[in-house]
Amino acid sequence: MPNPSRSRAAALAVTAVLLTSWVSGCGGDSEDEDLTAQKLDWKACPAPSEAQGGGSAPSPLPGGTEWQCATLKVPLDWSDPKGDTIGLALIRARASGAPGRRIGSLVFNFGGPGGSGVASLPAFGQDYAALRTRYDLVSFDPRGVGRSAGVKCEDDRQLDRFFQQDATPDDAAEQQELLRNTRTFNAACEKNSGRVLPHVRTTDAARDMDLMRQVLGDDKLHYFGISYGTELGGVYAHLFPKNVGRAVFDGVVDPTQDAEQSSLGQARGFQLALDNFAQDCVSKAEGCPIGDSPQDVKDRIAGLLKDLDSKPIPGVFPRRLTQTAATSGIAQSLYSKDFWEYLTEGLEQAYDGDGKVLMLLSDSMNGRSENGQYSNITPANISINCADDKPRYTADHVKSKLPEFRAASPLFGDYLAWGLVGCTDWAVPGAAEHPDVSAPGAAPILVVGNTGDPATPYAGARAMVNALGKGVGVELTYKGQGHGAYDSGNKCVQGAVNGYLLEGTVPSAGTVCS
Repeated sequence: MPNPSRSRAAALAVTAVLLTSWVSGCGGDSEDEDLTAQKLDWKACPAPSEAQGGGSAPSPLPGGTEWQCATLKVPLDWSDPKGDTIGLALIRARASGAPGRRIGSLVFNFGGPGGSGVASLPAFGQDYAALRTRYDLVSFDPRGVGRSAGVKCEDDRQLDRFFQQDATPDDAAEQQELLRNTRTFNAACEKNSGRVLPHVRTTDAARDMDLMRQVLGDDKLHYFGISYGTELGGVYAHLFPKNVGRAVFDGVVDPTQDAEQSSLGQARGFQLALDNFAQDCVSKAEGCPIGDSPQDVKDRIAGLLKDLDSKPIPGVFPRRLTQTAATSGIAQSLYSKDFWEYLTEGLEQAYDGDGKVLMLLSDSMNGRSENGQYSNITPANISINCADDKPRYTADHVKSKLPEFRAASPLFGDYLAWGLVGCTDWAVPGAAEHPDVSAPGAAPILVVGNTGDPATPYAGARAMVNALGKGVGVELTYKGQGHGAYDSGNKCVQGAVNGYLLEGTVPSAGTVCS
């Protein structure tokens, strides 16, 4: 998973070959071709490419249903729909119920931006077994991601250095080094993927989804968006309100915020999750091995990060655990309460001079596999965010905002504030201050907010409901921990979501699950 500051809504991470050439992702001329009439050639899925995260081909679902993959042809430039095309990688599992009960396809986006849906859906597929009784489960690599004309920037060795850099500079020399590394990374993106960079905005991906809907044979788009996927879904609803079918947004982006406001909100969200982790640790009957009180837990973590700033410790050989890597590893562990035990273990070991567990968590955040290869989640994440977000922040602006970020989170404030300079030297101008998701006339959209969500704070759900407009957004609250709600296993949340997607039953606005 990329640095959370890169993402208005950091995705669910799948911890688990770059495109062989540009030609394989960007191809022919679609002049005189009706792309809505194309037929998808579904075949057995190959193993995920390096850009998708690597690993083995997806295993069949319980009961033997095989995953199928295909490529959807879409315009490179939606302002020139008869021009060059690129291929979007798709994956599906066919509906398991009686044919007469099938509703259509249910399209998933798991967030990021930059996460590979083709890799993610099989990892979570069994979690959606109830939904598969009436839907084909479908996901995809959005443009710029994975096998869909994936953005390429630096190579694996360069990325190792990029993620080891000091992302929280303490003096002028460190500041200049951070800015220089950022310019170098951005220049590599332009050099290696300049043709696709202007065309990876969320509005482009939303238009792709409407073409996908038509080619899949659905009158309406039935949709499940998680994290950044809620922003993509909101933009789709704004552009195509009459085409919205049954839709669920989970782990909700605040669409009213610009990049700075979003990063500040994430600072508060991750701090809240850290507070909850510390409280949980000391409340255990067996005791907390990393502190005697919640404040002691947090003070010891702060002390570790301060020490790592000047003296990294051994991590995953030959790399050392730096302050930046430890911070990103801690952030990764706060995405789910299920990861808290790994954070405790990682901190215990780090206090004894062993940074391996925290570095493995950091690698998961950044899309690095055990063999040292990176997925393209970080290049895609940065490319999409920078194409979407109009503001460009200077170092002086960041320094002026540091007190506010530190007040929001003593641990994550600097880390998230300095992430704002990532788009400053980007080759493509940003589209807008924030996305437009107003969708008058759209069908009801179920918007699920989690009170303990670190990456997409709970307030974003109410903001999304208000921005969608009267009669569209229906708010459901989950009083829980971690990023998102449905995959927490909470029966109340899953019952409400399943009831809407499967039977069209809209829960009462303001329903609370705990």
